[in-house]
Amino acid sequence: MHSQSSPDARDCRAVSQQDGRQDSAVRRRVPEYLTIATVLAPWGLKGELKVRIETDFPERFARLTRIYLGPEHEPFEFEGYRQHSGHGLLKLKGCDTRNAVEGLRGMEVQIPLDEAIPLPPGQYYVYQIEGLTVCTEAGEPLGTVKEVLFTGSNAVYLTHGPRGEVLIPALKDVVLEVDLEAGRIIVRLPPGLLG
Repeated sequence: MHSQSSPDARDCRAVSQQDGRQDSAVRRRVPEYLTIATVLAPWGLKGELKVRIETDFPERFARLTRIYLGPEHEPFEFEGYRQHSGHGLLKLKGCDTRNAVEGLRGMEVQIPLDEAIPLPPGQYYVYQIEGLTVCTEAGEPLGTVKEVLFTGSNAVYLTHGPRGEVLIPALKDVVLEVDLEAGRIIVRLPPGLLG
């Protein structure tokens, strides 16, 4: 979960916002799969994969039985997972040599959307935020969220619109409302943010 102080969804990280609603939006395409990791490289000689974890719920790996890899969502039976030096190591059934997994480098590790962990009110998956229109509380349109960036302290909504590119910090004092049903975000921008 990311506290405020994704075609296929880019990742499974969650974005928080105070007093938001978690209704399903009907105006944006909902992905079939969520990316929970990306394959970095084979690990060792027994077919393990070193992955970058891209979920706020790494404990989910202990419950997985199947994952889907790459743009074609090729299914693989899941055999095991362990953490090592800030990364995950995955083992797939039937992939028992380094050569068997070499071709998986760079692929996204995905789960079906219906296996996503439900989020509490006020927290959103990235795919739910991207594509929303953004307006100030005074009604001034700022554009559409094109990307959610993750910084060390808070998420930032990269918005494109009439004022060009606007970076909006996803802080509870800035993001006043997220209305998924209406497809919009209402913000109160800090002084000087628009230059």
